[in-house]
Amino acid sequence: MDNQKTQLNFLLLFLAGAFILVFFVFRPFVYALVLAVIFAVVFQPIYRQILKVFSRFPGIAALLATILVVVFILTPLVLMGVQVFKESSQLYLALAQSSGREVILNIFKDAAERIQELIPGTQNFSFNLFNLDQYIKQLTTWLIQNLGGIFSNFTGLLVDAFIFLLAFYYLLKDGDKFKGLALRISPLSDADNENIFNKLGLAINSVVRGNLIIAVIQGILTSTGLTLFGVPNPVLWGMVAAITALIPGVGTSLVIVPSIAYLFLTGQTFQAVGLLAWGILGVGLIDNFLGPKLIGRGMKLHPLIVILSVLGGAALFGPIGFLLGPLFLSLFFALLDIYFSLAKKTVI
Repeated sequence: MDNQKTQLNFLLLFLAGAFILVFFVFRPFVYALVLAVIFAVVFQPIYRQILKVFSRFPGIAALLATILVVVFILTPLVLMGVQVFKESSQLYLALAQSSGREVILNIFKDAAERIQELIPGTQNFSFNLFNLDQYIKQLTTWLIQNLGGIFSNFTGLLVDAFIFLLAFYYLLKDGDKFKGLALRISPLSDADNENIFNKLGLAINSVVRGNLIIAVIQGILTSTGLTLFGVPNPVLWGMVAAITALIPGVGTSLVIVPSIAYLFLTGQTFQAVGLLAWGILGVGLIDNFLGPKLIGRGMKLHPLIVILSVLGGAALFGPIGFLLGPLFLSLFFALLDIYFSLAKKTVI
């Protein structure tokens, strides 16, 4: 008996060591694999519909579903990414040059002059209070450092895209096998395991189909409005708006309001009013119309918790954290709900 216990402990020790090694092997591809799991869950209904036609060929059905993702999701993202890369490089070069920083500083100086005209007695108030020159230098330095990091990660993005497509294909094709393996490993009952999978699927669909799709639509509409009313780098700022749209209560206003201020300060009053109307009617109301339809019976989280999950996710995981933060939070609450259900059964 003692010999068997020693063997078991020895095996668990080696298993823990092997798990750590496997984790570090897969660590470079964690983000791509997580996104593949998320998209596999979201596109599972489409794969099932295709599988009805190719019931004897699940590999072909998975391949067709992967092609659909490439054509309708990844291709537009790549085209947008190329434009964002182009606009980011232009912004990077402008900020790296002293002339670019002078342009930004002149815009703030013009704003201070307008404030002085509207509110007498505020001469030099803005510059003395905020030390504007120093803040402009700090802002441009931060932007230069972060934009430079984007350019250096281009090759890594290509590798992640390949891993994502490969994992997405096999998760569709062999998803039931992976699920069966998880069920065999889990010590819980089959009913509890199915409950967990259902809760996780609901959380993923709630975040992706609801929040993410609405954020993308708002980002596209913001980019369109910025283009129509002459704001520089509209695609870049539209992408930023899509990210900020995940923050409840603030959303795309973080991009639209400064853009309106820019148009007003540069003397384009008509365009500023037009962008204001576009932001209220075209962008701001999208969440009210599409939110209930897309999120449906998905998990409802308090706006404060969502804000913290978005910002914390971005700080922990980088740009992809804007999606992973709310998603992991939803998964946490789903597992917490299941835990309390199991605890109640155990007490009874």
